[in-house]
Amino acid sequence: MTRIVWWITCLIWSTVWLAIKVGVRDVPPISFAGLRLVVALVVLAPVLIVRRDLLRRMIENWKLIAGTGVLLLGVNYALVFWGAQYVSSGLIAVLQSVTPAFGVWLSHVFMREPIRPAHIVGTLIGMAGLAILFGEHLHLSGSRGLLGALAIACGALFVALAYVIVAASGRKLPPLSVTTGQMIAGAIPLLVTGAMFEGNPLAFHWTRASIAALLYLAIAGSVAGFWLNYWLLPRVGATSVLTMSIVEPLFAVLLGALVLHEALSWRVALGGICVLVSATMILWPKRAR
Repeated sequence: MTRIVWWITCLIWSTVWLAIKVGVRDVPPISFAGLRLVVALVVLAPVLIVRRDLLRRMIENWKLIAGTGVLLLGVNYALVFWGAQYVSSGLIAVLQSVTPAFGVWLSHVFMREPIRPAHIVGTLIGMAGLAILFGEHLHLSGSRGLLGALAIACGALFVALAYVIVAASGRKLPPLSVTTGQMIAGAIPLLVTGAMFEGNPLAFHWTRASIAALLYLAIAGSVAGFWLNYWLLPRVGATSVLTMSIVEPLFAVLLGALVLHEALSWRVALGGICVLVSATMILWPKRAR
């Protein structure tokens, strides 16, 4: 059951890339990210009002939830969006794929989880697969490009840290309480930053496509995606959840070919095989030996 849910969750996160690409064509990215969380909160808030026990658990653990929410949805988004100005999209995908590697070591530090050779080798194979997938687009633009790459890599570190902290200290918390609290903590800095540097969201050029993308990201990505992530976390561990960042780009490329008619090449086949081998080794290390 958990394996099926893992692949469903991974597929959901993979479609998020496509929706983001559609949405930011018309709407500035940081404000778009913040508004995505606001719409998701509009969906989740009534549930917490009815389920007072979930609201109580969120309030009781607000330090843990808010702290990890700022790391996961505030700091990470800010670093990635800033770095994206100077780094190619392919390099972003490769840099974000180091997230499970960070997760392996952080899980060992915080939770004493053993570091299996299959984890390390699987992560390296996955990164190699993504490098093959996006090999034509791996480039930096001078010193700003280097800083952008470092910012994105730091964002991956903060994502891993947030999930490991929740796995270590909030394993028994209801997924809905964690998801809602983190969105509140992440939305505030994003909305403030967007208002300061991008202007009034009501003045943006909202098209049908950007509105549809916003609603999809809020409901499928933020509500369903994060809830499933935290449902999986106590069952499969932080490392396995973070492995999605390796598999997602492959699904995103295939969806881009299917929906946007983007061209496929030998890189997709070879890189895709590496990515799937990587996921198998990390998710099922005993079988991969």
